[in-house]
Amino acid sequence: MRIKATLLATMAASALALSACGGGGSGPGASGGDSASPAVSYPVASNVALTGSPTYDKIKSAGKVVIGVKEDQPQLGFKDAITGERSGFDVEIARWTASTLGISPDKIEFKAIPSAQRESALSNGDVNLYVGTYSITDKRKKQVDFAGPYFVTGQGLLVKKDSSITGIDGMNGKTACSVTGSTPIQNIKDKYKQVKTTEFSTYSECVDALKNGQADAVTTDEAILLGYAAQDPDNLKTVGKPFSTEKYGVGLPKGDKALRTFVNKMFTDGKSTWTKIYDATLGKSGTKVEQPAVENY
Repeated sequence: MRIKATLLATMAASALALSACGGGGSGPGASGGDSASPAVSYPVASNVALTGSPTYDKIKSAGKVVIGVKEDQPQLGFKDAITGERSGFDVEIARWTASTLGISPDKIEFKAIPSAQRESALSNGDVNLYVGTYSITDKRKKQVDFAGPYFVTGQGLLVKKDSSITGIDGMNGKTACSVTGSTPIQNIKDKYKQVKTTEFSTYSECVDALKNGQADAVTTDEAILLGYAAQDPDNLKTVGKPFSTEKYGVGLPKGDKALRTFVNKMFTDGKSTWTKIYDATLGKSGTKVEQPAVENY
């Protein structure tokens, strides 16, 4: 599935509503009980039938679930610097997953994890799950497991409003900024060797680098870039067509097949809930996108 240009164009309008919340970068940190009201209501499951999952056993023993997220991505994973409330498509996917596991909202601990530390956070048990624009790749599947995909997008470019860059072909000899350990930065290094790169731990730092002249473009998934462009439409814009396909999955500890099967079943059986989540977040643009089929590898 590819997000059509109409979606990407109209998503910017809904992102404008977030501009009053400010930007703000993400970094290591945690937020205890999830006190914010979810965009969609999720009944907390009882008598959850999930055996053979060491991750679920750990969650039950702790009486809470720790979910790694992003918090500087408007419409996807965003934390309001004033209220502390979290919002976005990924955040709602995380809340839905927790409820399906029988965990009430006040027993969710969100923890902001930089892209480069996602695999280690899962492997070391710092988080039980990770839900934050986490692209499924063969390289990552060697270290962690994924449920999903639950969303598909593509890599794009964010540039200054007065930039002459119109797409990836115009980046030769110029500098692209992305997050350390992310799929987009690796894609540039592997396939666009004439493009220089610079890296930071968050995309908001890359946006700052773009504004102060340290970079000529920020590159990551278009769904993310549109949020930043909408926050500062007088100075920033997205350009070009997507030049990759990114499949977002729920990151899980490696080898926990039982939990992966459980979450995949949630996605397969919960199409109406997925649609409600989409409509309440990214779908506020008025567009419709079909939920992708899960991949059982």
